[in-house]
Amino acid sequence: MLRKRIAIDLGTANTLVWVAEEGIVANEPTVVAISSEDSRVVAVGEEAKRMLGRTPESLIASRPMREGVIADYQVTEAMLRYFIGKVAGRLQVFRPDVMICVPAGCTQVERRAALDATLAAGAAHAYLIDEPLAAAIGAGIPVSAPSGHMIIDIGGGSSEAAVLSLGGVVVHKSVRVAGNKVDEAIQDFLKKKHNLIIGDTTAEDIKIKIGSALKLAKEEKMETSGRDLVFGLPRSVVITSAEITEAIRPTLMQIIGVVKAVLEDTPPELAADIIDKGIVMSGGSSLLRNFDRLLTEETGVPAHVAEDALLCVVRGTGIVMENIELWRRSVITRR
Repeated sequence: MLRKRIAIDLGTANTLVWVAEEGIVANEPTVVAISSEDSRVVAVGEEAKRMLGRTPESLIASRPMREGVIADYQVTEAMLRYFIGKVAGRLQVFRPDVMICVPAGCTQVERRAALDATLAAGAAHAYLIDEPLAAAIGAGIPVSAPSGHMIIDIGGGSSEAAVLSLGGVVVHKSVRVAGNKVDEAIQDFLKKKHNLIIGDTTAEDIKIKIGSALKLAKEEKMETSGRDLVFGLPRSVVITSAEITEAIRPTLMQIIGVVKAVLEDTPPELAADIIDKGIVMSGGSSLLRNFDRLLTEETGVPAHVAEDALLCVVRGTGIVMENIELWRRSVITRR
């Protein structure tokens, strides 16, 4: 193969890039900084994330993905071109084959936008695969077997629960509620309770450091700073893990609602398999402390977080890309 084969997990929060025979070569935030004068891309990834909420008028730092799908076509295309160029080199003789994963619940228009952006960014062939299937393959689930397996992929913009059997998705449901909505719940809580306005990055930091789906045996505290809602001046407050647990619970229950809806629609034979094997959780937001325990409590089905939950989708997409002939019926392609 003279062409490079690239798999990209184009997530709302992070973009991961995998190359055949090399593995994961990039893991950067899905943020792009562009010049407002000539729409030129100034920074992508980690460098652009540091600019969020701190840019002058001449620069715009934004997330081109919203709720798992493309929100800004031009910026997404520029970002894809950056990642493909970084991996394949600017002067490639043969354009690479690129596979992108998309939420199973996205529309045909959203799928077409992802294919078009990939081809416009320099791919020779563009492939699409459903995120739950890629996550299950990456988590090491034997999806080709004639038995039921359930996975929930909780990313930054969307959460998807799916039951898989014989190499395909049998039942799936998705909700555009995930890590970003958890961050928003923390921001809303601090605004209402403490009259404090904080940014997205600070909210994410709070979630990672003291966030938990269930109350902790030993309460944790953290000091956070922001802008006072009444006086408009900088101010700091001390918040507790119990407050954060209470603030994010309604959002987590929406995600668990999707799991319950899928379990209700699952054929009885496959439901019996899921009771035996449990639910596998993947995606960055599944790493929230005690989320697996809350899911087990609410559904009555054992749940556990996959190993390297953040990398499951890109790893699965990479495996499919390497064995494209075996998975041909599970992917959409365009050239």
